[in-house]
Amino acid sequence: MDALQLVALVAGSAAVAGIARRTPVPAPLLLVAAGLAASYVPGVPDYALDPHIVLPLILPPLLHTAAVESSYLDLRANLRPVALLSVGYVLFATVAVGWLAYVLVPDLPLTAALVLGAVIAPPDAVAATAIARKLGLPNRITTILQGESLVNDATAITAFKVALAAAVGAGVSWAGGIGEFALAAIGGIGVGLVLMVPLHWLRCRLGGEALLQNTLSLLIPFVAYAAAEEVGASGVLAVVVVGLYLGHRNWQVDFATRLQEEAVWKMVAFILESAVFALIGLQLPYVVQGLGRYGIGEAAWYAVGVFVAVVVVRFVWVFPATFLPRWMSERIREREHGVDWKAPLIVGWAGMRGVVSLAIAFSIPVVTDGVEFPARNLVLFLTFTTVIGTLVVQGLTLPPLIRLLKLPGRDRQAETLAEAQAQSEASRAAEERLGQLLADERNALPQPLADRLRTVLERRRNAVWERLGSVNEVTGETADDTYRRLAREMIDAEREVFVRLRDERRIDDEMMRTLLRRLDLEEAAAYREETA
Repeated sequence: MDALQLVALVAGSAAVAGIARRTPVPAPLLLVAAGLAASYVPGVPDYALDPHIVLPLILPPLLHTAAVESSYLDLRANLRPVALLSVGYVLFATVAVGWLAYVLVPDLPLTAALVLGAVIAPPDAVAATAIARKLGLPNRITTILQGESLVNDATAITAFKVALAAAVGAGVSWAGGIGEFALAAIGGIGVGLVLMVPLHWLRCRLGGEALLQNTLSLLIPFVAYAAAEEVGASGVLAVVVVGLYLGHRNWQVDFATRLQEEAVWKMVAFILESAVFALIGLQLPYVVQGLGRYGIGEAAWYAVGVFVAVVVVRFVWVFPATFLPRWMSERIREREHGVDWKAPLIVGWAGMRGVVSLAIAFSIPVVTDGVEFPARNLVLFLTFTTVIGTLVVQGLTLPPLIRLLKLPGRDRQAETLAEAQAQSEASRAAEERLGQLLADERNALPQPLADRLRTVLERRRNAVWERLGSVNEVTGETADDTYRRLAREMIDAEREVFVRLRDERRIDDEMMRTLLRRLDLEEAAAYREETA
């Protein structure tokens, strides 16, 4: 892929993702559809998926952003369902879907069918996060889906390696397979635990050095992934462990570093997510051309059968994994009361596959030790159709299913009330601290400046409570909304003056940039409050 093709891929996928933000269709679905359509447009270059790029270069930053934005405390509170899905379900789906594919497809060896099962077993981290964020699912369901998608890639990749070794006649035993899985899991977690503290220490020491900090931040997922893979462990787990720790300790980093780092990672995640889903659709010509002796009609029937098997097997696992532990343990029933059939139905239907499955499939060798891998092209085709099928069928029907089930979404009123109470408690502590500081003669301030500090605290404390109050009958705004809108108008007026003064040569460009940066920080703070 040359530079112009790469630019075209990034620009085209970003444009489609931007259009998706103005439609009710989730961006992953529109990007896949655009990729499918573009794949047969004359002149569109061949964007064959390279697993040597996707797994070590695209997967780590996507996992890192998902892990940093996840809640370690929520994941720990939901450790059992997350582990049952990310480990138990993936292994179950590998065997169950593989065996069903073996029964369905004539002349498909069982070992090759198990390779297919491992390839399409893990739901995709990017798809799950994007869909959950778009739909506003209840917090617990979102946490479970995100936690599953963070860890299941490691399980699937390890299961794939074991199944692939068996398929090419490497003579893998059950004990060897379990040992390799244990090495990958324990080693990946161990590497993450070793790296997370020194990396966080280094981040904190680089506060105020924006260029160095953002460079380190961009390198962290690649360092964790490469270090783990170098010792034969799971790079995925190493990235997730480091990301969860850094996200949990992010409050200890310099505020300017946090603001810039967040902006950088949002841009990186947007570009990669958009390009990844567009790449999925662009693989259609390649997988169809490689079918070989299997006709397109015959392969399509197999694809339907495998897709149905993937969907059914997930439900076969999810419902017992939800209700059996509650039936067996009174403690679990007391701790997780109020769970009905709706939540596992949503979790079962939200098993969209993605680019990781395709990347693993493309890494299947054509020839090993002089022996051709059996039905490799068919495995690629079935992986592709399963990914497309789950993204389109499940992705399109998930929103109406949630509306039909009338699942309770996030309680915005309760969240705002909790935010207001937290802000009040923090403001009281700040007022006490301010009184102690002003009592020290070394901190003497003119009364107007001291009053200004108190006014800032009062404003911050009242802002959240005002969101709970009545709204303006004319504009539909709360008092806090009106305050922020007027503040932005004032900032815009100041900005216009600074630019005019620069144009009149009364101040130079450097001074203008300094003044504008102060305004930008104020506007950014207001925007973050508004969108929180």
